[in-house]
Amino acid sequence: MKKYIVNLFAILTLNAGLAQENKQYNQNKWSIERAENWHAQNNWMVGANFIPSTAINQLEMWQADTFDQGTIDKELGYAQSIGMNTMRVYLHSLVYKENPEGFKNRIKTYLKIADKHSIKTIFVIFDDVWDKNPKMGVQPSPKPGIHNSGWVQDPGDPASKEDKNFPELKIYVQDIIKTFSKDDRIVMWDLYNEPGNSEKLNTSMNLLSKVFEWAREINPSQPLTAGLWTWSFQELNAFQALNSDIITYHHYGDAAEHQQVIHLLKSHGRPMICTEYMARTRNSRFSNILPLLKKENIGAINWGLVAGKSNTIYQWDTPMVNGEEPIEWFHDVFTKDGAPYRQDEVNLIKKLTAKK
Repeated sequence: MKKYIVNLFAILTLNAGLAQENKQYNQNKWSIERAENWHAQNNWMVGANFIPSTAINQLEMWQADTFDQGTIDKELGYAQSIGMNTMRVYLHSLVYKENPEGFKNRIKTYLKIADKHSIKTIFVIFDDVWDKNPKMGVQPSPKPGIHNSGWVQDPGDPASKEDKNFPELKIYVQDIIKTFSKDDRIVMWDLYNEPGNSEKLNTSMNLLSKVFEWAREINPSQPLTAGLWTWSFQELNAFQALNSDIITYHHYGDAAEHQQVIHLLKSHGRPMICTEYMARTRNSRFSNILPLLKKENIGAINWGLVAGKSNTIYQWDTPMVNGEEPIEWFHDVFTKDGAPYRQDEVNLIKKLTAKK
Protein backbone atom coordinates (compact mmCIF):
# COMPACT_ATOMS: atom_id res chain seq x y z
CA MET A 1 0.00 0.00 0.00
CA LYS A 2 2.80 2.44 0.85
CA LYS A 3 4.42 1.87 -2.54
CA TYR A 4 1.09 2.69 -4.22
CA ILE A 5 0.84 5.99 -2.38
CA VAL A 6 4.44 7.08 -2.90
CA ASN A 7 4.39 6.45 -6.62
CA LEU A 8 0.97 8.03 -7.14
CA PHE A 9 2.15 11.08 -5.21
CA ALA A 10 5.08 11.26 -7.62
CA ILE A 11 2.63 11.23 -10.54
CA LEU A 12 0.79 14.20 -9.13
CA THR A 13 3.90 16.25 -8.34
CA LEU A 14 5.48 15.52 -11.71
CA ASN A 15 2.55 17.07 -13.54
CA ALA A 16 3.58 20.64 -12.88
CA GLY A 17 7.13 20.04 -14.06
CA LEU A 18 6.02 18.34 -17.27
CA ALA A 19 3.37 20.91 -18.18
CA GLN A 20 5.79 23.21 -19.94
CA GLU A 21 7.60 20.36 -21.70
CA ASN A 22 4.40 18.98 -23.22
CA LYS A 23 2.68 22.10 -24.51
CA GLN A 24 2.64 20.72 -28.05
CA TYR A 25 0.32 17.91 -26.96
CA ASN A 26 -2.17 20.27 -25.33
CA GLN A 27 -3.50 21.50 -28.65
CA ASN A 28 -7.29 21.06 -28.46
CA LYS A 29 -7.12 19.46 -25.03
CA TRP A 30 -10.44 19.70 -23.23
CA SER A 31 -10.86 22.12 -20.36
CA ILE A 32 -11.97 20.68 -17.04
CA GLU A 33 -15.32 22.42 -17.52
CA ARG A 34 -15.86 20.72 -20.89
CA ALA A 35 -14.88 17.36 -19.40
CA GLU A 36 -17.32 17.83 -16.53
CA ASN A 37 -20.12 18.80 -18.93
CA TRP A 38 -19.43 15.67 -21.00
CA HIS A 39 -19.54 13.57 -17.85
CA ALA A 40 -22.82 15.11 -16.73
CA GLN A 41 -24.42 14.45 -20.12
CA ASN A 42 -23.54 10.75 -20.09
CA ASN A 43 -25.20 8.15 -17.91
CA TRP A 44 -23.03 6.32 -15.38
CA MET A 45 -20.93 4.06 -17.59
CA VAL A 46 -21.06 0.39 -16.70
CA GLY A 47 -19.81 -2.34 -18.98
CA ALA A 48 -17.00 -4.65 -19.97
CA ASN A 49 -13.95 -5.03 -22.13
CA PHE A 50 -15.54 -6.84 -25.05
CA ILE A 51 -14.34 -9.40 -27.53
CA PRO A 52 -16.78 -12.01 -28.88
CA SER A 53 -16.28 -15.49 -27.45
CA THR A 54 -15.44 -16.78 -30.93
CA ALA A 55 -12.33 -14.55 -31.26
CA ILE A 56 -8.98 -15.22 -29.60
CA ASN A 57 -7.68 -11.71 -30.23
CA GLN A 58 -8.30 -8.37 -31.94
CA LEU A 59 -7.30 -9.71 -35.36
CA GLU A 60 -9.77 -12.58 -35.24
CA MET A 61 -12.48 -10.18 -34.10
CA TRP A 62 -11.96 -7.74 -36.99
CA GLN A 63 -10.63 -9.70 -39.99
CA ALA A 64 -13.20 -10.13 -42.75
CA ASP A 65 -13.22 -13.95 -42.65
CA THR A 66 -13.84 -14.15 -38.90
CA PHE A 67 -15.91 -11.03 -38.17
CA ASP A 68 -18.80 -12.70 -36.35
CA GLN A 69 -21.82 -10.39 -36.43
CA GLY A 70 -24.16 -13.02 -35.02
CA THR A 71 -22.08 -13.63 -31.91
CA ILE A 72 -21.46 -9.90 -31.39
CA ASP A 73 -25.20 -9.27 -31.57
CA LYS A 74 -26.05 -12.11 -29.20
CA GLU A 75 -23.40 -11.28 -26.62
CA LEU A 76 -24.07 -7.56 -26.57
CA GLY A 77 -27.64 -8.60 -25.90
CA TYR A 78 -26.43 -10.40 -22.77
CA ALA A 79 -24.76 -7.16 -21.66
CA GLN A 80 -27.88 -5.09 -22.34
CA SER A 81 -30.02 -7.54 -20.37
CA ILE A 82 -28.19 -6.69 -17.12
CA GLY A 83 -28.02 -2.93 -17.67
CA MET A 84 -24.55 -2.55 -19.17
CA ASN A 85 -24.32 0.48 -21.45
CA THR A 86 -20.64 0.76 -22.47
CA MET A 87 -18.10 -1.60 -24.06
CA ARG A 88 -14.35 -1.07 -24.38
CA VAL A 89 -13.20 -2.61 -27.67
CA TYR A 90 -9.72 -2.99 -29.15
CA LEU A 91 -9.00 -2.17 -32.80
CA HIS A 92 -5.86 -3.26 -34.70
CA SER A 93 -3.71 -1.42 -37.22
CA LEU A 94 -2.86 -4.54 -39.25
CA VAL A 95 -6.51 -5.05 -40.18
CA TYR A 96 -6.63 -1.45 -41.39
CA LYS A 97 -3.38 -1.88 -43.32
CA GLU A 98 -4.78 -4.85 -45.24
CA ASN A 99 -8.03 -3.12 -46.25
CA PRO A 100 -8.83 0.32 -44.78
CA GLU A 101 -12.35 0.60 -46.18
CA GLY A 102 -13.26 -2.96 -45.28
CA PHE A 103 -12.10 -2.43 -41.70
CA LYS A 104 -14.02 0.83 -41.35
CA ASN A 105 -17.14 -0.83 -42.72
CA ARG A 106 -16.86 -3.58 -40.12
CA ILE A 107 -16.48 -0.94 -37.41
CA LYS A 108 -19.67 0.67 -38.71
CA THR A 109 -21.42 -2.70 -38.56
CA TYR A 110 -20.24 -3.25 -34.98
CA LEU A 111 -21.45 0.22 -33.96
CA LYS A 112 -24.85 -0.42 -35.52
CA ILE A 113 -25.20 -3.65 -33.54
CA ALA A 114 -24.04 -2.00 -30.30
CA ASP A 115 -26.41 0.91 -30.80
CA LYS A 116 -29.30 -1.51 -31.25
CA HIS A 117 -28.52 -2.69 -27.72
CA SER A 118 -28.20 0.87 -26.35
CA ILE A 119 -24.46 0.35 -25.85
CA LYS A 120 -21.80 2.98 -26.49
CA THR A 121 -18.19 2.14 -27.22
CA ILE A 122 -14.71 3.14 -26.06
CA PHE A 123 -12.31 2.21 -28.85
CA VAL A 124 -8.69 1.35 -28.01
CA ILE A 125 -6.05 2.23 -30.62
CA PHE A 126 -2.62 0.81 -29.59
CA ASP A 127 -1.70 -1.90 -27.07
CA ASP A 128 1.55 -3.09 -25.46
CA VAL A 129 0.21 -6.32 -23.93
CA TRP A 130 0.99 -9.99 -24.70
CA ASP A 131 2.34 -11.33 -28.05
CA LYS A 132 4.76 -8.88 -29.67
CA ASN A 133 4.48 -10.37 -33.20
CA PRO A 134 0.94 -9.91 -34.52
CA LYS A 135 0.30 -11.55 -37.90
CA MET A 136 -2.71 -11.41 -40.16
CA GLY A 137 -4.42 -14.59 -41.31
CA VAL A 138 -5.59 -17.64 -39.43
CA GLN A 139 -5.01 -17.10 -35.71
CA PRO A 140 -3.77 -19.82 -33.33
CA SER A 141 -6.12 -21.94 -31.27
CA PRO A 142 -6.25 -21.19 -27.56
CA LYS A 143 -3.67 -22.93 -25.40
CA PRO A 144 -5.58 -24.95 -22.80
CA GLY A 145 -5.84 -23.17 -19.47
CA ILE A 146 -3.61 -20.21 -20.48
CA HIS A 147 -4.97 -16.69 -19.92
CA ASN A 148 -5.17 -14.69 -23.17
CA SER A 149 -2.86 -17.12 -24.96
CA GLY A 150 -3.49 -15.52 -28.35
CA TRP A 151 -3.79 -11.79 -27.58
CA VAL A 152 -1.46 -9.58 -29.63
CA GLN A 153 0.18 -6.20 -29.25
CA ASP A 154 -0.48 -3.34 -31.66
CA PRO A 155 1.68 -2.50 -33.53
CA GLY A 156 4.06 -4.95 -31.79
CA ASP A 157 7.71 -4.99 -30.80
CA PRO A 158 10.00 -3.60 -32.14
CA ALA A 159 7.41 -2.07 -34.51
CA SER A 160 6.14 0.33 -31.83
CA LYS A 161 9.67 1.71 -31.28
CA GLU A 162 10.70 2.26 -34.90
CA ASP A 163 10.21 5.76 -36.28
CA LYS A 164 10.02 4.39 -39.83
CA ASN A 165 6.58 2.95 -38.98
CA PHE A 166 5.13 6.21 -37.69
CA PRO A 167 3.99 7.78 -41.00
CA GLU A 168 1.87 4.73 -41.77
CA LEU A 169 0.55 4.57 -38.20
CA LYS A 170 -0.34 8.26 -38.34
CA ILE A 171 -2.44 7.67 -41.45
CA TYR A 172 -4.24 4.82 -39.65
CA VAL A 173 -4.93 6.76 -36.45
CA GLN A 174 -6.09 9.91 -38.17
CA ASP A 175 -8.27 8.14 -40.73
CA ILE A 176 -10.06 6.07 -38.09
CA ILE A 177 -10.61 8.98 -35.71
CA LYS A 178 -11.60 11.41 -38.47
CA THR A 179 -14.09 8.92 -39.95
CA PHE A 180 -15.85 8.55 -36.60
CA SER A 181 -15.00 11.92 -35.05
CA LYS A 182 -18.64 13.01 -34.75
CA ASP A 183 -20.21 9.61 -34.12
CA ASP A 184 -22.08 9.79 -30.82
CA ARG A 185 -22.11 5.99 -30.58
CA ILE A 186 -18.42 6.29 -29.67
CA VAL A 187 -18.05 7.74 -26.19
CA MET A 188 -14.25 8.01 -25.99
CA TRP A 189 -10.94 7.20 -27.70
CA ASP A 190 -8.50 5.22 -25.51
CA LEU A 191 -5.33 5.90 -27.45
CA TYR A 192 -2.88 3.42 -25.91
CA ASN A 193 -3.54 0.45 -23.63
CA GLU A 194 -0.91 -0.06 -20.92
CA PRO A 195 2.04 1.69 -22.57
CA GLY A 196 5.32 0.30 -21.29
CA ASN A 197 3.96 -3.18 -20.59
CA SER A 198 5.77 -6.33 -21.81
CA GLU A 199 9.04 -4.84 -20.53
CA LYS A 200 8.90 -1.96 -23.01
CA LEU A 201 9.06 0.60 -20.20
CA ASN A 202 9.79 4.17 -21.34
CA THR A 203 10.54 3.08 -24.91
CA SER A 204 6.77 3.43 -25.43
CA MET A 205 6.87 7.17 -24.72
CA ASN A 206 7.65 8.08 -28.32
CA LEU A 207 4.58 6.37 -29.80
CA LEU A 208 2.43 7.42 -26.84
CA SER A 209 3.26 11.08 -27.42
CA LYS A 210 2.77 10.72 -31.16
CA VAL A 211 -0.68 9.14 -30.92
CA PHE A 212 -1.86 12.03 -28.73
CA GLU A 213 -0.40 14.53 -31.21
CA TRP A 214 -2.08 12.80 -34.18
CA ALA A 215 -5.44 12.57 -32.42
CA ARG A 216 -5.34 16.19 -31.23
CA GLU A 217 -4.82 17.32 -34.83
CA ILE A 218 -8.14 15.66 -35.76
CA ASN A 219 -9.86 17.16 -32.68
CA PRO A 220 -12.78 14.69 -32.45
CA SER A 221 -16.00 15.42 -30.60
CA GLN A 222 -15.18 12.58 -28.19
CA PRO A 223 -12.60 12.91 -25.40
CA LEU A 224 -9.12 11.35 -25.57
CA THR A 225 -7.48 9.29 -22.85
CA ALA A 226 -4.78 6.73 -22.06
CA GLY A 227 -5.27 4.83 -18.84
CA LEU A 228 -2.83 4.69 -15.94
CA TRP A 229 -2.17 1.10 -15.00
CA THR A 230 1.03 0.62 -13.00
CA TRP A 231 2.18 3.14 -10.47
CA SER A 232 5.95 2.70 -10.87
CA PHE A 233 6.00 4.23 -14.38
CA GLN A 234 6.29 7.82 -13.23
CA GLU A 235 7.16 9.49 -16.55
CA LEU A 236 4.56 7.59 -18.57
CA ASN A 237 1.88 8.06 -15.91
CA ALA A 238 2.50 11.77 -15.65
CA PHE A 239 2.24 12.16 -19.42
CA GLN A 240 -0.96 10.10 -19.61
CA ALA A 241 -2.66 11.97 -16.78
CA LEU A 242 -1.53 15.38 -18.04
CA ASN A 243 -2.73 14.82 -21.61
CA SER A 244 -5.99 12.93 -21.06
CA ASP A 245 -9.31 14.76 -21.24
CA ILE A 246 -10.85 12.17 -18.91
CA ILE A 247 -8.74 10.31 -16.33
CA THR A 248 -8.91 6.56 -16.93
CA TYR A 249 -7.11 3.86 -15.00
CA HIS A 250 -6.86 0.11 -14.33
CA HIS A 251 -7.03 -1.45 -10.89
CA TYR A 252 -7.25 -5.12 -9.96
CA GLY A 253 -6.76 -4.81 -6.20
CA ASP A 254 -9.21 -4.88 -3.32
CA ALA A 255 -11.59 -2.11 -2.30
CA ALA A 256 -9.25 -0.47 0.24
CA GLU A 257 -6.42 -0.10 -2.31
CA HIS A 258 -8.87 0.99 -4.98
CA GLN A 259 -10.26 3.73 -2.72
CA GLN A 260 -6.74 5.08 -2.12
CA VAL A 261 -6.13 5.30 -5.86
CA ILE A 262 -9.43 7.13 -6.35
CA HIS A 263 -8.58 9.69 -3.65
CA LEU A 264 -5.24 10.49 -5.26
CA LEU A 265 -6.39 10.56 -8.88
CA LYS A 266 -9.24 12.90 -7.94
CA SER A 267 -6.63 15.62 -7.41
CA HIS A 268 -6.50 16.02 -11.20
CA GLY A 269 -10.00 17.48 -11.01
CA ARG A 270 -11.32 15.56 -14.00
CA PRO A 271 -14.04 12.91 -14.41
CA MET A 272 -12.78 9.36 -14.03
CA ILE A 273 -13.48 5.95 -15.55
CA CYS A 274 -11.98 2.68 -14.36
CA THR A 275 -11.47 0.92 -17.69
CA GLU A 276 -10.23 -2.36 -16.20
CA TYR A 277 -11.10 -4.07 -12.90
CA MET A 278 -12.64 -7.32 -11.57
CA ALA A 279 -10.26 -10.18 -10.86
CA ARG A 280 -12.10 -12.40 -8.43
CA THR A 281 -9.13 -14.28 -6.98
CA ARG A 282 -7.44 -10.95 -6.18
CA ASN A 283 -10.54 -9.73 -4.33
CA SER A 284 -11.49 -7.26 -7.05
CA ARG A 285 -15.13 -8.25 -7.39
CA PHE A 286 -18.42 -6.79 -8.49
CA SER A 287 -19.63 -7.06 -4.88
CA ASN A 288 -16.97 -4.75 -3.42
CA ILE A 289 -15.79 -2.60 -6.36
CA LEU A 290 -18.93 -1.79 -8.35
CA PRO A 291 -20.76 -0.12 -5.41
CA LEU A 292 -17.59 1.85 -4.64
CA LEU A 293 -17.37 3.13 -8.21
CA LYS A 294 -21.04 4.08 -8.25
CA LYS A 295 -20.68 5.95 -4.95
CA GLU A 296 -17.74 7.88 -6.42
CA ASN A 297 -19.53 8.42 -9.79
CA ILE A 298 -16.67 6.70 -11.64
CA GLY A 299 -17.37 4.66 -14.77
CA ALA A 300 -16.91 0.92 -14.28
CA ILE A 301 -15.62 -1.24 -17.14
CA ASN A 302 -14.68 -4.73 -15.96
CA TRP A 303 -12.49 -7.16 -17.87
CA GLY A 304 -14.43 -9.73 -19.82
CA LEU A 305 -18.04 -10.38 -20.79
CA VAL A 306 -18.45 -13.91 -22.18
CA ALA A 307 -16.07 -16.80 -21.52
CA GLY A 308 -14.53 -17.94 -24.77
CA LYS A 309 -11.35 -18.25 -26.78
CA SER A 310 -9.58 -15.52 -24.82
CA ASN A 311 -9.37 -17.92 -21.83
CA THR A 312 -9.72 -15.08 -19.35
CA ILE A 313 -11.55 -17.26 -16.84
CA TYR A 314 -7.98 -18.34 -15.97
CA GLN A 315 -5.61 -16.20 -13.90
CA TRP A 316 -2.70 -14.32 -15.48
CA ASP A 317 -0.08 -16.25 -13.56
CA THR A 318 -1.76 -19.58 -12.78
CA PRO A 319 -2.07 -21.69 -15.94
CA MET A 320 -4.13 -24.88 -15.88
CA VAL A 321 -2.54 -26.89 -18.66
CA ASN A 322 -5.23 -29.57 -18.56
CA GLY A 323 -7.77 -26.88 -19.48
CA GLU A 324 -10.25 -27.75 -16.75
CA GLU A 325 -12.51 -25.01 -15.45
CA PRO A 326 -10.94 -23.19 -12.50
CA ILE A 327 -12.61 -23.39 -9.10
CA GLU A 328 -13.24 -19.65 -9.35
CA TRP A 329 -13.28 -17.71 -12.62
CA PHE A 330 -10.76 -14.88 -12.84
CA HIS A 331 -12.69 -12.65 -15.30
CA ASP A 332 -15.92 -12.81 -17.38
CA VAL A 333 -19.62 -12.67 -16.55
CA PHE A 334 -21.47 -15.14 -18.82
CA THR A 335 -21.05 -18.58 -20.29
CA LYS A 336 -21.40 -18.86 -24.07
CA ASP A 337 -25.08 -19.76 -23.79
CA GLY A 338 -25.80 -16.60 -21.80
CA ALA A 339 -26.03 -18.16 -18.34
CA PRO A 340 -24.49 -15.96 -15.64
CA TYR A 341 -21.37 -17.35 -13.98
CA ARG A 342 -22.82 -16.02 -10.71
CA GLN A 343 -26.44 -15.01 -10.43
CA ASP A 344 -25.76 -12.80 -7.42
CA GLU A 345 -23.31 -10.74 -9.50
CA VAL A 346 -25.72 -10.04 -12.34
CA ASN A 347 -28.44 -9.28 -9.79
CA LEU A 348 -26.15 -6.64 -8.27
CA ILE A 349 -25.27 -5.16 -11.67
CA LYS A 350 -28.97 -4.94 -12.55
CA LYS A 351 -29.75 -3.31 -9.22
CA LEU A 352 -27.02 -0.68 -9.52
CA THR A 353 -27.78 0.15 -13.16
CA ALA A 354 -31.57 0.27 -12.76
CA LYS A 355 -33.06 3.61 -13.75
CA LYS A 356 -34.88 5.37 -10.97
